[in-house]
Amino acid sequence: MSRMAVLTEAELRKIVTLDQDAIACVENAFRALATLPVEMPPILRLDVPEHRGEVDVKTAYVPGIDGFAIKISPGFFNNPQLGLPSLNGMMVLLSARTGLIEALLLDNGYLTDIRTAAAGAVAAKHLSREDSRIAAIFGAGVQAGLQLEALHLVRPIDEARIWARDAAKAEATAARLREKLGIAVRAEPDAANAAAGADIIVTTTPSTEPLIKAGFVAAGQHITAMGSDAEHKNEIAPAILRMADLYVADSAKQTRRLGELHHALDAGVMAVDADITELGQIIAGAKHGRRSASDITIADLTGTGVQDTAIATLARDRARAADAGTIFES
Repeated sequence: MSRMAVLTEAELRKIVTLDQDAIACVENAFRALATLPVEMPPILRLDVPEHRGEVDVKTAYVPGIDGFAIKISPGFFNNPQLGLPSLNGMMVLLSARTGLIEALLLDNGYLTDIRTAAAGAVAAKHLSREDSRIAAIFGAGVQAGLQLEALHLVRPIDEARIWARDAAKAEATAARLREKLGIAVRAEPDAANAAAGADIIVTTTPSTEPLIKAGFVAAGQHITAMGSDAEHKNEIAPAILRMADLYVADSAKQTRRLGELHHALDAGVMAVDADITELGQIIAGAKHGRRSASDITIADLTGTGVQDTAIATLARDRARAADAGTIFES
């Protein structure tokens, strides 16, 4: 007889939040990716161009974790005009020993949001200056807010600027975050002004044209780019990768194909055979991170299956401890 727990988004929101445990579980997943024989196949992506839609399927088996997740993650970017969220989806957690389904996580993309924000916190923890206090967030959606919350957990952030194409949305997001975090957050309509003087810049958009131009970036800044999770997306001008003191990928294999790195390779500003540092290598102590306060550092986060397996197993463990969800036996 097998047992499967089914958890709704509402149930998952109660037991999994953006906290130090979530950050630690994603940090450990990156470390595993760099140090263990992880099985992580390439992302399967289905495009639905007439509705600005895409569906990603991600998975990974991590030795030492007793389950593995398969995540289906649709992003349909015309949805806000229909009064619907851009992102949704679900995760299936299977036993790594038997392959039996242990949990069906009907999260509508919530767990992806949390693990993506946690990855931003991990990148900032290992690459930004420890005294970073000013953040610039590009985008005004769910992930923009979560990224600022995540930074607030690992750095003494007391000021933030929000830039978005939709000025009204930027204003609303800034107001919500001011109230939630109790820090100075303002909407900034000029992209260059948003980036100027920021210690950490985070891009969270589906942009296909660079938002961060080479002239925006100054010594000491850290940039985390996380919107470029498909070949056509591009948030950072390729020249910035060449001028950076350190470029870091979540997965070099992925960023060569669909991250900011692939645009820099296409533009010829990064060598095709360049030795790419991965975030997990820095966490594990195998590669250096930031070396000086004046370094410019970049984290290129395309989203990895190890993050999904990590957050899904955390959700299962928390659900068991809280006796949450509906159990089906077969």
